[in-house]
Amino acid sequence: MFFSQKTGRGKKRRTTHIVLNNRDKYNVKTMCHVLKVSESGYYRWLKNRGKPPARELLSVEIKKILDDDPGNDNYGVKRMNTALEQKGIHVSQRTVYRAMSEMGILHQKKTPHGITRATAEIQNRENLIKRDFTAKEPLKKLLSDITKIQCSNGKLYLSAVFDCCNGEILSAVMDDNMKKELCIRNVRELVLQYGKKLNGAIFYSDRESQYTNAAFRNSLRMIRLVQSLSGTGHRFDNARMESFLTTLKKGSPHTNYRVNVSKALSFTTYSFTTIESA
Repeated sequence: MFFSQKTGRGKKRRTTHIVLNNRDKYNVKTMCHVLKVSESGYYRWLKNRGKPPARELLSVEIKKILDDDPGNDNYGVKRMNTALEQKGIHVSQRTVYRAMSEMGILHQKKTPHGITRATAEIQNRENLIKRDFTAKEPLKKLLSDITKIQCSNGKLYLSAVFDCCNGEILSAVMDDNMKKELCIRNVRELVLQYGKKLNGAIFYSDRESQYTNAAFRNSLRMIRLVQSLSGTGHRFDNARMESFLTTLKKGSPHTNYRVNVSKALSFTTYSFTTIESA
């Protein structure tokens, strides 16, 4: 005897199988009506039966991204969604969240209350600036961050280094992804411009994976830059840099949606002025 109560996803799947198994005995339309399932939905399920689910295909693409680089293992939902968009796969963050949860690779969001006292003490020692964004001399206290710029056919990521003394951008590089190599290139630009003048300067950034991986830390160590990192979940620790980038994008030609990614990447030099007061 058929049951007609409202069903969940698992029961709905069983219901469609009931229709399939009894279609030689009863009218499909009548069975769908009695079982309270959509007739069009049943035929859609019948057509797609045997095909791998969309979530399964998404999981395959996520696995490819994780295997692409060891540093991608700590990708969260937002960054994974961005990486998928770069591959032409457009899904919602909620869908990515569900796929990563099913794969068991979903990282728990860290908050200041979720870290141990020992970890908090280490982070406090690593934060040499402590929201003091002033400097009496140039090339002594540097801030860095990454920002996303929307273009006509995709997104660009800008990594910049800001001097706390005079508000100048000392170096800036762009790419169509936000991997650690983008930040390492930025450090190399600094070296080309200022060389040994950077020795002993503080290089401050947030605690994203691009800045905490061994390759990036080594690039700072080679030119004797002293790394300083914000605390976990301390959104205002790099406020001056984030404010600068927000203002920069308001007046930047690259925020124009007609700008093409490949043309923007062909630029070899960038000219920035102090626009904090703009």
